[in-house]
Amino acid sequence: MSLTTLGLSFGHGVHPLLSGIDLTIEKGESVALVGVNGSGKSTLLRLLAGVLTPDAGTVELDGLPLARMPRRQIARRIAVMHQTLPPVPGLTVRQLVHQGRYPGQGPLGMLRTTGHDPATEEALALTGLTDLADRVLDTLSGGERQRARLALALAQEADILFLDEPTAHLDIRHQLEVLELVRELRSARGLTVVTVLHELDHAARFTDRVLALHQGAIHSDGPPSAVLTPHLLSEVFGVAGRVVIDEIHHHPRCIPDTPLTTNALSQS
Repeated sequence: MSLTTLGLSFGHGVHPLLSGIDLTIEKGESVALVGVNGSGKSTLLRLLAGVLTPDAGTVELDGLPLARMPRRQIARRIAVMHQTLPPVPGLTVRQLVHQGRYPGQGPLGMLRTTGHDPATEEALALTGLTDLADRVLDTLSGGERQRARLALALAQEADILFLDEPTAHLDIRHQLEVLELVRELRSARGLTVVTVLHELDHAARFTDRVLALHQGAIHSDGPPSAVLTPHLLSEVFGVAGRVVIDEIHHHPRCIPDTPLTTNALSQS
């Protein structure tokens, strides 16, 4: 399995949101997309998933352009955990998660599994939602809804998992639980995982490749130890800071110290 972009661009005008993105993601990789707000992380994720259509360039899955593949065929291979879901009054957690079965089962298959579908129940169990399965989504906390969105993606049983800010709205304990779960699933199922993250320390600890976006282009791409540097903090995130090695987990940890002035940014 490989997911490749060639000359990928999105957004018209003098300053497109993304321009000339060339990258390859191989089977089994865990990739973090990082950058400031508005740098195009979520947009790139949606382009890779075929949810958005590029203005230029192509996205190919195993050499086949996503633009030529039916939506259900893509969904059998790529599952996306979105930041939000459209409101559906009265929808329960189980009913939401069961929608993840549609790409593989189709409309008739969905009708045949109106009861407890095994893949749906497994996704609920993995995300700790079994006891909440019959609760209406509107009654859940923000963190519980986040886990429901993850369960929906897991129920697709795709081999590529895209996560758009999976730790948003979660306290630190639940952030770690979600990221540990994704890491375990990646190992057990041989998943390819691409995650949009704001927390650089999470990117360093839970992924093996960090891709930093800056001004519509790839600023740096490689192992966390190579990408997460004081230069990255300065040029991409606009802060002066330090990078140390965690004594327990042995991954780089970023320590931002002070925001840089406009003059300092122009000289970096």
